[in-house]
Amino acid sequence: MSATSELFDVAIVGAGPSGLTAAIVIAEAGFRTALIAAAAPEDRRTTALLGGSVTLLERLGIRDAVAAAGASMHTMRLIDDTGRLIRAPEVSFRCQEIGRDVFGYNIHNSALCRILAERAAQCTTLTRIDARVETAAPGETAIGLTLASGDTISARLAVAADGARSLLREAAGIALKTWTYPQSAMVFDVSHKRPHGGVSVEFHTRSGPFVLVPLPGDASSIVLVETPAVAERLAGLAPDILVEEVERRSHSIFGRMALTSQPQVFPLSGATAKAFGAARIALVGEAGHRFPPIGAQGLNLSFRDVGSLAECLTAARRKGADIGGDALIAAYDRARRIDVTTRTVGVDIMDRALLADDLPTQMVRSLGLALAGGVAPLRRLMMREGLTPTIGTPKMMRAPQA
Repeated sequence: MSATSELFDVAIVGAGPSGLTAAIVIAEAGFRTALIAAAAPEDRRTTALLGGSVTLLERLGIRDAVAAAGASMHTMRLIDDTGRLIRAPEVSFRCQEIGRDVFGYNIHNSALCRILAERAAQCTTLTRIDARVETAAPGETAIGLTLASGDTISARLAVAADGARSLLREAAGIALKTWTYPQSAMVFDVSHKRPHGGVSVEFHTRSGPFVLVPLPGDASSIVLVETPAVAERLAGLAPDILVEEVERRSHSIFGRMALTSQPQVFPLSGATAKAFGAARIALVGEAGHRFPPIGAQGLNLSFRDVGSLAECLTAARRKGADIGGDALIAAYDRARRIDVTTRTVGVDIMDRALLADDLPTQMVRSLGLALAGGVAPLRRLMMREGLTPTIGTPKMMRAPQA
């Protein structure tokens, strides 16, 4: 299509899970929406969608499709495998304790994007434009987006769902606070002889977490956090040698394993935007925040970005206000600031606590997990806040009250 002179209410740039979800939610709210993105390589990583994200999937009518393509998670098991002088007791969190049938679903990003794309195709107020955005020019009443084809479109608001190296964030002039960790994450999939039973197992090691997350059938996705040198060495091992190492590290809880995907290594880093919007541009997902894959927080946090932005847009329209103006951007920033900050700080503390060798840190960490395991009201509070935080969860992602 020729996009020249097209004017939309909202233009979303990026067709990963965050961008597709934003396109569906905002279009379904009645805004004339464009989703702009060039085809991306298939993403074989997995994502655990938890709590409020499951509620959102249900509202969009795709929970059953995600459940069929992914694996249900009923229990989260934490095991201290640091071998340190002071070790935390093993803790298991079970969804039944807080009245849920599942914590959520672990699904390959490629499968999730396929389901979301099929759902997006049903939205009558959504236009899909398969193109790359080259430049963004915010104006007084609209923002202009120039595509690689030379066509341009305009929108009252542009949503930056274009990832960690966001072109739109740069166009908005939003600074990014970044930091690094002395670790890399190796991710890959395995099949195994024993069933996982819907249990996600997280070993806490001296170098970081080592997590086995359920996949359909007798299979799991692996996130193994190590020093960069060790991660690269492990990734270079022959498949049979690598799975032997994984079996050893997992104490053979799922029996014999076989590698089913090529290992990928990602240096661990974090980033938070100084503002979540400016100049008719709102940031969602990794355009606004990024941190290590610990505690399955990343995409769930991004979904809350989407829900909050949609609710801010709806409120602005109800008031007759400019849906891309400064007031809308300020409202969205307020809605996301506490949630993003607390999650980012929480993940940072958890990761650095594992790396710390000093006894006081070991004692505090062990005491916290002991209380979580032994004090039922505290354990249930931790589960509820971990899945659907009181502050920061938009109404559309809260379970309906009975």
